[in-house]
Amino acid sequence: MKLTFAAALAAGLMLSVTPGLAQEKKQLAFIVNAASDFWKLAEAGVKKAQDELPNYELQFKYPAQGTAALQNALMDDLVAAGTDAIMISSVDPKTSIDAFNRIAAQVPLFTTDSDAPASNRIAYLGSSNTDAGVQAGEIAVKALPNGGKCMGFVGFLDADNAKERIAGFKKAVEGKGIELVDTRGDDVDFARARSNVDDVLAANPDINCMVGFYSYNPPKIYEALQAANKLGQITVIAFDEDPITLGAVRQGSFAGTVVQQPFEWGYQGMKLMAKYLEGDKSGIPDNKLIIVPTKVIDKSNVDQFEADLKAAIGK
Repeated sequence: MKLTFAAALAAGLMLSVTPGLAQEKKQLAFIVNAASDFWKLAEAGVKKAQDELPNYELQFKYPAQGTAALQNALMDDLVAAGTDAIMISSVDPKTSIDAFNRIAAQVPLFTTDSDAPASNRIAYLGSSNTDAGVQAGEIAVKALPNGGKCMGFVGFLDADNAKERIAGFKKAVEGKGIELVDTRGDDVDFARARSNVDDVLAANPDINCMVGFYSYNPPKIYEALQAANKLGQITVIAFDEDPITLGAVRQGSFAGTVVQQPFEWGYQGMKLMAKYLEGDKSGIPDNKLIIVPTKVIDKSNVDQFEADLKAAIGK
């Protein structure tokens, strides 16, 4: 049901007014999987899209905690409040299929970062996590010509993006004398992310390689290695572009990092949903996958990458 002009004002909605007519703006929402600095780039992308979509109201939402239940409740709340389309990075796609299908029956639903291909989502826009994992493995192969034993660290062990990155990494290092011994999950608990690294340093002296699969894992690896005076002694392969990670790549403490383009997820995602609501479905490929490429950042290109990054977010 459409709100009256007075009700819309009372609800604090932004209205586009033409002579004699109050027109509601359509609302688009981008929901992330947890509170992390990684998402600031996506938020900047949404902000840029807002500048180019004056007839829409764009919302960027963090769940209170990184759980599927709270994400799904947030989607319900947004739909109830009149949101017209949603893009979400799912914490746990496999257990959220029913919830996703319930939302998709009411508004167009898109995924990013972590896909839910078994659901009725319209399309996925984001990285190929398998390809990103392969790139991380290639960094390890280059940095460990004599082989090594690696320990992985990640937020959600059961999330598709984690599984795909790990599988890609293993594929790239197969037959190269490099083993991913295990991967420790932390459920996006930063204190636990740090303690996981400390525990490995204490209990696994044979580990000479660490892989941080989520954006905040490499900085926690850095903190732990610095405290243990082991920076440079253990090869570190990272994901994403946390400032600590980029600094470690620059100083040679990390072999390299695989970066995504979350700014583009936010920017392209909002533009895609707006066009879809306007009846333009030309941006949806037959396989429903819109892949934004990942790239490897090492000591040779980190300065240029960081300069481009600052320009993108207006710093």
